[in-house]
Amino acid sequence: MVASCADGLRGASPRFALRSTPRKRAFVIVLAIAVLLSALALALYLRAKAPPEAARLLPESDAIVFFQLKTLRSATHFDQTPITHSADFAKFIAATGIEPERDINTAAFALHRMADPNGPNGPVAYSEVFTGSFDGAKLDSYLQSIATAHESYADHTIYAVPVEGRTLRVTQLGYDTVAASNMPTTEQIHSILDRWRASALNTPGSSLLARRYGDVPLLSQAWGIGRIGLPFAQNGHIALFGLELPMSEDTELVASLRYTGTVRLRVEEFAGSSEDAHHTIDAATTLLNIVRSLASAGPSNTNAANAIRSILDTTKLNQQGARAILTANASLDEIKALSATSTTDFSSTPQPSPASK
Repeated sequence: MVASCADGLRGASPRFALRSTPRKRAFVIVLAIAVLLSALALALYLRAKAPPEAARLLPESDAIVFFQLKTLRSATHFDQTPITHSADFAKFIAATGIEPERDINTAAFALHRMADPNGPNGPVAYSEVFTGSFDGAKLDSYLQSIATAHESYADHTIYAVPVEGRTLRVTQLGYDTVAASNMPTTEQIHSILDRWRASALNTPGSSLLARRYGDVPLLSQAWGIGRIGLPFAQNGHIALFGLELPMSEDTELVASLRYTGTVRLRVEEFAGSSEDAHHTIDAATTLLNIVRSLASAGPSNTNAANAIRSILDTTKLNQQGARAILTANASLDEIKALSATSTTDFSSTPQPSPASK
């Protein structure tokens, strides 16, 4: 009888296996798909949270400013706005085929405060990394024709180009990446090349990027971190259009532009204490009211004037502990109205390459 039961179990086992295998196989497939999708979602999230490579290549600095120009170009079509270039810059475009407003996809700038703001190098120097569509052979030929010196470092040629009393060092990192620096020494351009060489190891970037990039809102198309007010510093404070803002030139800021149906501006000050942040809010509120009054008294029959007033109406100030935060919104039509009145010339001074802007 035992033998008979055993034979019966052995006979039933294959039938049970045939019934259970499809279910197990389906479960394994579903589980594998879920794991794969989770891993893909995590990778995409980490990629979105990671600093752009152009920013990670920048050397140590006091501030970093980044522009995702390809996205901004698609949203605003700013490349279709006619721009009058200087004669020298027109020669650069003719020689290289590079039109910055059309061909540059990302631009990252490192700001370096100079020890002597009245010295020959001015108050701020810049190191820059650009990615986009470049004809490497044409650009290299052009740089050779205008460079006064060159050096080889990390298997790359660095060209020294005189620009307005400074030496601009330019190098091509890859077929779509160009770097430059107008610092007095070669340390910064060498640092960019060192980071490029280590990029396969996913270099984290500068200490400033590691410290502040986490405060940049996700998917921001343009942002700045650190002492980004340095170019506008006057008498130890930040000034815009002749108005002195209620913050010192050493104030650390995180500013960002993000498109979420509307263009959202956010500027965050990292004050030393909640009292300092409260003082900033009070002073900025007074200044904002003055600007609103001036805008209201200005012309009322132009699209640009209406856009400015509308943006100022959305501007808000609030405090979160030791942080003072300004936010404002603008529609794409308002941005286009402001862009249409702009006469900015990307090359109002002689510039030998897109890196010298």
